[in-house]
Amino acid sequence: MAQAAPEPDSLGEGTLISHLLELRQRLLYAVVAIIVCAIGCMAFANPLFEFVAMPLLKNLPEGGQLISTSVSAPMFAPFKLALYSGAFLAMPVVLFQLWAFVAPGLYRHEKRFAAPLVISSIVFFYAGVVFAYYVIFPLLFAVLTHAAPANVKIMTDISEYLDFVLVMFLAIGLAFEIPVAIVLLVSTGLVRIETLRRNRGYVLLGMCVQAAVITPDVISLAIIAAPMYALYEIGMLMAAVLARGKIAALRADAEAEARAAARDDGPAA
Repeated sequence: MAQAAPEPDSLGEGTLISHLLELRQRLLYAVVAIIVCAIGCMAFANPLFEFVAMPLLKNLPEGGQLISTSVSAPMFAPFKLALYSGAFLAMPVVLFQLWAFVAPGLYRHEKRFAAPLVISSIVFFYAGVVFAYYVIFPLLFAVLTHAAPANVKIMTDISEYLDFVLVMFLAIGLAFEIPVAIVLLVSTGLVRIETLRRNRGYVLLGMCVQAAVITPDVISLAIIAAPMYALYEIGMLMAAVLARGKIAALRADAEAEARAAARDDGPAA
């Protein structure tokens, strides 16, 4: 009996090692997906950069153009964009690998609601990037380029432009994750839906301040702040629906367990 005591430690160590091996495998799959997508994007590096630069080029005044202030920028700027594009395209695979690693440790009702959250987070992030490119960039660059004094010619460095665009894509893509963040906060019990509803005014004010930091004019501010607030309302609606569904699922599971227990106790009685 005394020799059987070390078994829990050896079992725990084996479980930890198996989890670490699985995590390594999932990370390897994610990295391979990013590399494959990045290599595919490198074949279209220059067309990709031309596509990303189009919102600025369409709004440049006569004589304005993109320039390179370093020898390596004409090659490395499209190369950098291809790497980020590969990560952008591979994001569903990366999140799927994360989900596949975490899912075995979740309860059945948690899996039922976690999968839609993962999918919706991908969709909302991509929607934010598309919104930034087709709505925010044209308006923002139209204001910035035409606000320059008459005797100033706009010559934008391609590396600085790419860094600005990538930061904007990331910021607005993350801003579109507001519904997912609200659902997570409510589902984990950190915030109540009633609290979020009572503080609508403060949230709207904060979003306007954030939009004012991004864009200099009132029109662009409204175009950025309005969708963010709409996403806030969508997030509260999603949280309320999922909360009701979670309660219903827990009740259904409890009733199923009660019926199973009753069947098991029947023959014994």
